[in-house]
This record gives sequence, structure tokens and C-alpha cells, in this order.
Amino acid sequence: MPGKVYLVTGANRGIGRATVEGLARQGATVLMVCRNREAGEATKAAIAAATGNSNLELFVADLSVQADVRRLAEEIKASHARLDGLVSNAGVFLLHRIDTVDDIEMTFAVNHLAGFILVNELADLLRASAPARVVVVASEAHQRVSDPEDWVSVKTYNGRAAYNRSKLANVVFSYDLAHRLEGSGVTVNCCDPGWVNTHVLESMYDRWWLRWLWPFAQKFFTVTPAEGAKPVLYLATSADVEGVTGKYFKIMQPATSSLISHDPVIGARLWNLSLRLTGELPPVTITGEIIAAH
Repeated sequence: MPGKVYLVTGANRGIGRATVEGLARQGATVLMVCRNREAGEATKAAIAAATGNSNLELFVADLSVQADVRRLAEEIKASHARLDGLVSNAGVFLLHRIDTVDDIEMTFAVNHLAGFILVNELADLLRASAPARVVVVASEAHQRVSDPEDWVSVKTYNGRAAYNRSKLANVVFSYDLAHRLEGSGVTVNCCDPGWVNTHVLESMYDRWWLRWLWPFAQKFFTVTPAEGAKPVLYLATSADVEGVTGKYFKIMQPATSSLISHDPVIGARLWNLSLRLTGELPPVTITGEIIAAH
């Protein structure tokens, strides 16, 4: 894929790093988005050495900070005239509630809102580069959501529930975005990469009554980041899914997402909540819900 340009968030470890390496091996130029410059530079050098592809560019941004996400988008638009693919991969799992500098619950802010802002800010660049692809890394965790519209954990905070809701948001956002970009030449799909041995999964076991299980889970139940990146790379590059959009893939096959993820009312509310939390719509009451026209 020489000449093609891809952007990958959460690029310095786990599925993100494996995705960057997979794209680099295919000859693409890869824009690596990392939070820590030192870790990003080390990853960039290691992947360049392993693949022989030096067309790797590091962009440093804290995706929990909306101003940083917008600055990132402006830097990409200023430095690149095309973008063939965007992989929204960055994610966190937090046992305890943390609010961002924008006063938004961190899990939802990083796992959903960062991608929501970045894709929308780069939508024109993706359209101009069509055919182009957006791949959102979701999870089967979206199937296990209770109280689906407490997106920012207003009622109470539970780390696993917040994570599950953020993954549901990934799926719902993918479907809505695919509809909004229909006919533009930009496809949007999301996927569950499987039970991948990453820092996010390890964080879920970081409790005194679960820590003893982690070595067993690692050995017998998890797959490597390279395995987890396969469905991401498939959706980002394979000719098999050219023109396919608005789908949820489990591993590398189309799968059925939860009933809730297909609810158009929940989808419209999530989109409008996202617009309000990112300052694109003024705060309104539920009874005055604004349905954005796109």
C-alpha cells in the first residue's frame, strides 16, 4: 500500500502498536497518535527497524483533552493532503472515576468522545481521499450494558459498567456515522478484536480478589495483540470489505451486535449528547432535544 496514509490512535502498545506494524509491513505511511512522546518515539523506532518502513510519523496528544484532540486534527490536516484510513483504537479502563479537564467522565471521554471529535474534524479529509475507511475498535462488552443512556455515569460509577457503555457508544457511533457518510466513498465499520492481552484487559483484573486469575487468563484465554489486530487490519485494508459499511465484525466475520445498538432513538440521543459534550450544541433539556440535521 505505498502512497496510502493511515492514522492509528493508541499507537504505542497493544492492538494499536500491532496495527501500526501491520500497516507498515504493507508499505503504508502511518500516523501514530500517542500520549507520551518518549514511548511513542521508542515504538516508532522499533517498528521501523522491524518492518524496514520509515514512513512513520508521531503525533503526540492527550485524547482525554478535547482541545488536544482538535489540535491533533489541525496538525494532521496541515501536514497531509490525504487520509486513506483512520483507526480509532485508543481506550482506557478505570476502576475508579476520574473526570477530565473538560469535566467529563474519563472512560467515555477517551473511548468515545475523542474518536467522535477526531473523525468529525477529519471527515472532509477522508471524503477528499475516498475511497477511505474508518475502523472503530469496539468490544463484545457492548452486549453487557445496563442503563444504556447513563453514558457519563451520572447515577453512579462502576468501572466495568462505564467501559461497557463506552464500547456500546463505539458501535452506535459507527452505525450513525456510516449512515451520515453514505455515498461519500468513506466506509465505517467497527469490530470486536477478541479477548486480547493488553493493559486494558489487565486493568479489569486489578482487584485483590481477581489478581490471582490474571496469569491463568493470560495463558489460557487471551490472544496476542498481533492476533487482536488482524480484524482491524482486515477492515482497514482488505479488498474483501471494499464498499462494506455500517457493520459490526467479530474477529473477521460480520456479527450481530446488541439490540440496543440498533435503536435509532438511542443513536440520535447519543449523537446529540456527544455534540453537546464537545461544545457543538448548546445544553438543552431532554424535552427540548435537538435532532441534528446532517
